[in-house]
Amino acid sequence: MSVRQEKFAGLIQQHLAEIFQRNPEFVNREFVTISKVEVSPDLGYAKVFLSLIKIQNRAELLRIVNLQSVPIRKQLALKIRNQARIVPELNYIIDDSLDYAFHMDAVLKHVNEEDERKRNENH
Repeated sequence: MSVRQEKFAGLIQQHLAEIFQRNPEFVNREFVTISKVEVSPDLGYAKVFLSLIKIQNRAELLRIVNLQSVPIRKQLALKIRNQARIVPELNYIIDDSLDYAFHMDAVLKHVNEEDERKRNENH
């Protein structure tokens, strides 16, 4: 990604985070964070990665966010109107990298506990 794209992605991420935080009706009062934004070279399209922590029905939450995409985009337009000419189309994607990290942490903890148990049995 170019410097221009990275700056624009950062701007989008910052403002979307504020929008989601201040307007809980967009995400039905669930805990959602914007983990990353990737912007196309023409700045007309953005992938918004949502990190959903401790949320059971992710597909339903993603559906709600997609249903609210027009008002979310309008709020974003109001926030960036003096900083950008383009308000990108937003595509929301669930970012499960944090879940994977938690899973790997649990696996490593289990392996360490097994190793410790075997060491204690041998002594």
